[in-house]
Amino acid sequence: MRTVTSSCGKEETVMVRRSESADAQGIDSLIAPSTVAVFGRVNVIHLLEKANLAVTLANEKDDVLAHASFFDHPIGDLVPQAHWEPFMEKHFTTEKYTPLSTLFLHLFVAEPSFASVSVKEIMRAVFNAVTELEYICLLSPNVCELDSALNGIFEPMDRVTDAEPQCLALVCHRYQLSPRLHVRPARIEDLDDITDMFKEQTNLHSVAEQPNLEELITTQSEENHTAVCEIDGVTVGFMSVTGCVDVKLLHDIYELTGFDGLCKRQETNQTEEETLQTETVTSEQTTEAGRSSEHPNAFCIQFFVINKYYDMRSVDFLPYVFQLFPEQDYCIITVPTLAPEFPLLKSFSRVPPRPTCTLPRELYIFHRAGLLSVEVRSSASADRPAICELVQDRSLHKSLLHDLDYFYDHCKDTDGIPLQAFVLEVQSQVVGIVIIRDEQDIEYIRARYNIENFIYFSHHRYEEHAQMCHFVIDQPVQCYTRHFLKETLRQSDKSCIYYRIYPPYNNQKNSCVHLLADVLDCMVPVRPRRQIIYPLEELGINAPSRQITKEQPPFALSLLSRKLTLEPKVTVNAMIVVVGASDTGLSFLEVLAFCPHLRFNNLTLISTHGFPGNYDHDNIGFLSSNYTYSSRELAHIPLHCCVNMVTGKMVAINREAKYVLVSDGRKVSYDHLILCTGQQYQVPCPSGVDLSQPITNSTLQPESQSGIYDGVVPSNLLTLNDPYDCVAARRWLSANFVELEDNAVIYGNSIDVYTTVETLLGLGIRGPRLHLALPPCEPAFSCFSDPAVEKAVVEALTKAEVQVHRSCLLARMNNGEDPDPLTSVSFTTDGEPLHLQCGVFINLSNKGIDYDAFRSINTSFLVFSGNLVIENFFQTTDPAIYGAGPLTKFSARYHTDEWTHSNFNSREVGQGLAARLLPLFDPTLELCVEPPSDMDCVIPIYKQAKIQGGKLPGGYQYLHVAKPSATDQSASSVQHVSFTGKEIVTGQVETGNYFWLRLDCYETVETFTCLSLKPIPVSNYLSLYGKHQQLLGQLSCQHDQGLIHNLYSFFRQRWLMAVYHDRFPDFQQELQQIFTATQLQDGESIQQVILQLVEGKLNVNDPAAFLQEMFEQNGGQGVLTSSTVNYLTYNKNLLPMFARSGQL
Repeated sequence: MRTVTSSCGKEETVMVRRSESADAQGIDSLIAPSTVAVFGRVNVIHLLEKANLAVTLANEKDDVLAHASFFDHPIGDLVPQAHWEPFMEKHFTTEKYTPLSTLFLHLFVAEPSFASVSVKEIMRAVFNAVTELEYICLLSPNVCELDSALNGIFEPMDRVTDAEPQCLALVCHRYQLSPRLHVRPARIEDLDDITDMFKEQTNLHSVAEQPNLEELITTQSEENHTAVCEIDGVTVGFMSVTGCVDVKLLHDIYELTGFDGLCKRQETNQTEEETLQTETVTSEQTTEAGRSSEHPNAFCIQFFVINKYYDMRSVDFLPYVFQLFPEQDYCIITVPTLAPEFPLLKSFSRVPPRPTCTLPRELYIFHRAGLLSVEVRSSASADRPAICELVQDRSLHKSLLHDLDYFYDHCKDTDGIPLQAFVLEVQSQVVGIVIIRDEQDIEYIRARYNIENFIYFSHHRYEEHAQMCHFVIDQPVQCYTRHFLKETLRQSDKSCIYYRIYPPYNNQKNSCVHLLADVLDCMVPVRPRRQIIYPLEELGINAPSRQITKEQPPFALSLLSRKLTLEPKVTVNAMIVVVGASDTGLSFLEVLAFCPHLRFNNLTLISTHGFPGNYDHDNIGFLSSNYTYSSRELAHIPLHCCVNMVTGKMVAINREAKYVLVSDGRKVSYDHLILCTGQQYQVPCPSGVDLSQPITNSTLQPESQSGIYDGVVPSNLLTLNDPYDCVAARRWLSANFVELEDNAVIYGNSIDVYTTVETLLGLGIRGPRLHLALPPCEPAFSCFSDPAVEKAVVEALTKAEVQVHRSCLLARMNNGEDPDPLTSVSFTTDGEPLHLQCGVFINLSNKGIDYDAFRSINTSFLVFSGNLVIENFFQTTDPAIYGAGPLTKFSARYHTDEWTHSNFNSREVGQGLAARLLPLFDPTLELCVEPPSDMDCVIPIYKQAKIQGGKLPGGYQYLHVAKPSATDQSASSVQHVSFTGKEIVTGQVETGNYFWLRLDCYETVETFTCLSLKPIPVSNYLSLYGKHQQLLGQLSCQHDQGLIHNLYSFFRQRWLMAVYHDRFPDFQQELQQIFTATQLQDGESIQQVILQLVEGKLNVNDPAAFLQEMFEQNGGQGVLTSSTVNYLTYNKNLLPMFARSGQL
């Protein structure tokens, strides 16, 4: 914030920020005739959408005082945007204007009295934000007189002749407003200034504790140098560099292959110029001998500090320090993982650590090629040999060369879609290649992904959307990635580039992209949209286009638009380790992965079987589903690209050294550890009782019913916990069991045993071969939400001749002999012992916390009392360790034993955990050090529904959606508790169309159960939860009038598609705001009237009718209707079944 003074003496505290679409009205109000004379007529929204950089000067009230928009090409049609460089070279002299160093002013407006000071503030901010920027040009076909504010900082360009073209040609130079800093050797007299800077810095940018500055300055040598930067004779920055670099140690810790191991390669018979070019732009892999060379090719920044007002000019040190080490090509710096990234590092490239690295530091590298000029141009066939050499070691490089050849020959791919290819050159050598093609599926992308969170779709022509096919850049020049992509947009006349990332099981669709992390750093990840399941046959011609409804292989999507090309992200190097690929853990990682302005470099997931999205598991069967993360939905999340996967189990936590020990012996370091392993079915431990003696469950000793199995796990004992287990089980059963006549014993009493039975029947295993052993359970317990559902399942099991045995407790395996392979099992029951022969034993019992997880938590002295004990906002007793999900329980001081995270939607819990941690990393969020005093003793209550479903015996599709409750939602007693509300039931379980729905006392949908022989449109039905019955077509009234005979048919009506739309909640909120904000004639709002009714200050017979009348009489109905029409019109691509204005 700065204080500025207007020409009439008025003072305002202002800030310069990036413009937002909400500024459009304020900007438009500042446009004067003199503005139009210079810049032409402008559409402000369109300008904000297409500008590479749009900047607003606002006061403390956020009123727009001034605005400027900058593009990478001149105004209007004076010259094609891709060809302005030769135009400038032809008509103007003196300066070398390049795309890297030049931006063009397309609009400047300001409050007249603040115009002069505003233009300086904005231009200074732009030069500071874009470090490589040297010139801001005003090149307009409109020749007229400039106002005094612009005249004060712009000067005419020097023309070659006074002839054509007739245009306004002015330039503003960096040195006028934000000059580069002067760098010189440090002297002893600088000591006081440098010391003061070190004291002022709360985050010291160094590799060690505060140095002995006097010694550093006075003992400089050929290997050790110090430098300061100054402005107007005042020292504002300090840097200490050394040529003593332990290259071997760095190579052992970091992935330095692409940087030649930071060693000078031994070259012979080369001229000096050839050597410079080779070392500057080539990153071929080196041999081990090369890595151990005695000639390191790097120097290191030991200490660095700079005044915060000049930190954006930190890069001014680099040309000077490279002159100090003319033989070295790399400058390196290491920083602590928890240190925030400072501006100097924006010019450096981060080097990923090796998997075995436990050092809590990040390595950054800058190659001297980053100081050279670069050029982006369309690729020519003569570039092919250089491109082949560049990409030869990259995966899928043959696909890249194939598309490149098609570009050279046809400018189209094999499907006839236009292709464009551009190369990046440094000193006439090709160091980068990008191939794009026109995006043909933009309507599919718009319908399936939330691209409109980042762009105004209507302001981009269809031909302006492009898909990135391939991208390769040499590592030494990866700092130019953003510029390369920006130039690709300009020269291809595109406004948006999309990049698709396919999951491993669809890897053949991926493209050749090298340094993917850098590419994604320039783009924003785009969230997928929840899809409507349309009754296509019933809709007929009123259904959305086939282009939208036809399924494509799933992919994660990233987007780069022109307005994002100069918007850097905040880099977070903190080591965040998540243990457990549970729904809670995946939800936490999803939130972090989709933060558009944050880049998390060190996210790690430790999972027993790796990432669950590595294979398509949607139709595997066996386990029930909570419809949280299908394989298709996981494919939409870019976790593969931003999360390091460690396959194994956590076996220990070292809190002092801050690392997790994994089962393969690897140590995974952390700054923040997230424990969300959940609960799993454990291998059952036989009681071991003597079955030759009369014994029943009631006579068993309690200690014999609990214990941890530590014997040999039989190869045919299958414990199913996740998709990996289910895939392996399906494979094993197909190979070793299905064709045989042995029995299968399924042990457990959860819904999973029934979905497993249905899967086994579906594999062709006859019912008599299946034995369902159900352990004892609490009285009145049922794993189903509705007695009618349980009755239907029991009848289906009987019809399939599945053998059901109740109240069974495992007593022995193979009669106590060697259990592998398992051929027989024995159970105690309420009567005689049960002996079963088996060829496979499927265990779905004994759900609890994994023993290795328990031992890791317990031996690290975290509080464990049946579960990991946490505070209300996920904290454990260690401030660096958090817990979430069914693994945890709340501390006893909350007196809420009936509430745990297992009572809530796991995805919502993970989102809550992410919301708690994000303020630690996101500078746009306020960090809450301590919760408010009134929240300290309250646990958070989540609102999203608990969901359960799957395919049950009899071919029934089952779905149960319920409000979170302190009692187990699967208990049958839940169905019979007293409540104020209403039940609606249609159909019968016998006919396969049973639908039970309950409204709460506020007439909103609280719980519903579906049992159907037809597929259930789950996505649609999940939208019903929490909706008021009036939004559902007066559901309650219609049922009372006998108009609803089948809820399945009712919820298939075409008008309900608008309710199923993913943007309907936003529309609903908008309508509520319209209603409550409607002003009455006496100046009161509807909201104030409602408050008076609630407080009893206003007495009316029918409040609802009274409010409706007041709303209509004061014009609210018209506004509501207009909003509804706008909603349907804006979303017409997905809601074409609604008539719109002009169609009737």
